[in-house]
Order: sequence, then C-alpha cells, then structure tokens
Amino acid sequence: QVQLVESGGGLVQPGGSLRLSCAASGFTFSFYRMSWYRQAPGKERELVATISGGGTSRNYADSVKGRFAISRDNPKNTVLLQMNSLKPEDTAVYYCNTRRDSLAYWGQGTQVTVSS
Repeated sequence: QVQLVESGGGLVQPGGSLRLSCAASGFTFSFYRMSWYRQAPGKERELVATISGGGTSRNYADSVKGRFAISRDNPKNTVLLQMNSLKPEDTAVYYCNTRRDSLAYWGQGTQVTVSS
C-alpha cells in the first residue's frame, strides 16, 4: 500500500545542481518524517537528510551540509532534495524512505552520477 517513487536523477557535472523528487502514496503523508538515503558501490547506505512531518525540522549529513536542502509539499505528498555544488563523491543511488509503525519503506532509487 505504501509506495515511494523517486525521480530526477541523472548525469551532472561537478559543481552542478540536481533536484530529486519522491512521490508518496498509501499513507497520511504529513504525519511522517521523510528521509533521503544514498548508497554508492561498495559503501554502506548513508542517511543524507531528514525532514519532520510538518517540515519545520531538518537534519543533514555533515558531508552535504550547506549544499543540499530537503523540503516537502504535503498537499502534493512530495518530498524534494535540492542538491547544489555536486561533487563526484555524491555519486550514488538515492532512496526515499519513511517508517510507519514497525516497518521501513523505500523507493526504488534514482541514480545520480557526478562526472565530467
């Protein structure tokens, strides 16, 4: 029933920008914290950013602070990740995530590649 669908990934040059979107359905979106994770080849899945249900509280991994911004549009059941000043180290599959009750839910992921 819970469904998360990421979009917006692609190839971008170092220093460029990209905006990821996550469309959510199957739950009362505004009640739940949403997160973005990423996973690069050979690396652990890493928490990138989180946002509270009402959008008033945001947290970021140290590696992306000052460059990424998470936001949400609750009437549209959408969470966004604006990524600026991208670096090759940002290359990864990015996943949208939420937790409802005892279960974690994930999207299918969207590939972000930062390369010249």
